[in-house]
Amino acid sequence: MTDWIAIGSINDIPRRGARCVKSPIGTIAVFRTVDDKVYAIEDRCPHRGGPLSQGIVHGAQVTCPLHNWVFSLETGEAQGADEGQVRTFALRLEGEVIYIDADLAMAIAAE
Repeated sequence: MTDWIAIGSINDIPRRGARCVKSPIGTIAVFRTVDDKVYAIEDRCPHRGGPLSQGIVHGAQVTCPLHNWVFSLETGEAQGADEGQVRTFALRLEGEVIYIDADLAMAIAAE
């Protein structure tokens, strides 16, 4: 059974923006798209460690602010000619409250 932890309100995140959540595995970036979908990925680009939470959100993707690598917010995979992947985390939206899958985050921390 999945444990879900409330991490804030969707209204705390501007459309096409992000907020960060600290976790046992590091910082997780929580994104809100223009159509109010929410996604969570690790906040570190595998290329040079750029803070993805400070990147530009377009559709269901984010562009790293350091070197313009693009990542899918849905899968975490680099897009186009870029290579690499960031971890993704399951979110659930109930009304305005965002919940993160605590079991997944803890399992990754134990790796």
